[in-house]
Order: sequence, then C-alpha cells, then structure tokens
Amino acid sequence: MIVGKVIGSVVATRKNDKLIGSKFLIVEPFQKMEGEQGRFVAIDNVGAGIGEIVLVAKGSAARIGCNMEDSPIDAAIIGIVDDGVGLE
Repeated sequence: MIVGKVIGSVVATRKNDKLIGSKFLIVEPFQKMEGEQGRFVAIDNVGAGIGEIVLVAKGSAARIGCNMEDSPIDAAIIGIVDDGVGLE
C-alpha cells in the first residue's frame, strides 16, 4: 500500500465500459513512499476529495479491493487517513 495526498481529478467521458461511473483522482505519494514513481491516477470508490490523505492499493490488489476484478484498474483508493503520524 501507498499513502499519498489527492491533488486533483481526471474527467474522462469516453472510457472502457467497465469504468463507467467511476471517479478518478490524481494522487501524489509522500516522498518516503513513492520510490521511482511520482503522481498517478487512481480510481476512487470511498469518496475521497482533493486535499485528503489516502491509502492506495496497486496492481491486482486494487482490482480486488474495489470488487472490479475484470476492470482495467492499476491503482485504487481504498481508505481515507484520519491520522498519519510520521507520514510527512
């Protein structure tokens, strides 16, 4: 899992049929957690908003975590962090 901050959103009117109705947010991982990767887009089905700190699952865990095993999802927001001591 990765912890990051939601910094924006993406609107796509044309997309894969299995993604219709999905909300996409741009997540910036905290520096200690990003490794080689910077910002990325994640599907959101927990109701996160811009400025919130979130937990993100990637790969197959993302698809399983949001019950969309047959969808082309690489990252999913699976939680909103209430208290993140030592994250920044």
